[in-house]
Amino acid sequence: LLFFVFLTLPFFGAGQEVKWLKFEKAIVLNEKEPRPFLVDFYTVWCGPCRMMNKRTFGDPIIAQYINEHFYPIKFNAEGKDSVKLSEQIFINPDYDPKRSRSRNGTHQLTRAMASVNGRIAYPTVVYLNERMEIITPVQGYIQAAEMEPILHFIAEEAYADQEYQAFRANFK
Repeated sequence: LLFFVFLTLPFFGAGQEVKWLKFEKAIVLNEKEPRPFLVDFYTVWCGPCRMMNKRTFGDPIIAQYINEHFYPIKFNAEGKDSVKLSEQIFINPDYDPKRSRSRNGTHQLTRAMASVNGRIAYPTVVYLNERMEIITPVQGYIQAAEMEPILHFIAEEAYADQEYQAFRANFK
């Protein structure tokens, strides 16, 4: 019986992890095979970010679906890394290396992509189409069961012709 369980685990997504990319790598891959992007804006001090990383992104079904349908990017929303998108370079001018393990300055890219009504919260998952245009940011901790219909809504491009609530009501 144990042999059968171990033999079938890969077919049910067990052991799957999200294969996180840097922006630069995701953009190169997108040139060859266009897909939407999923950007996880997190911080090092954020408890809900760690919980979402472990429970939501750690869910094998969620991880497998993300890997197959998105270019997943994990981005430190208060980090020091610069990012070049198109011809624009985003930096964190307020980054303080002495506070690298605690609250820090907010990155310009975070302000540009993860803000909702002028408010930034962590975690925030931003969904972008294959042209790097923002579809929607989703702020706050999301459980795997809540994330699954959102992933399908974006990957299936259902957002182009219907409201999320209608899609969610019919999602199985």
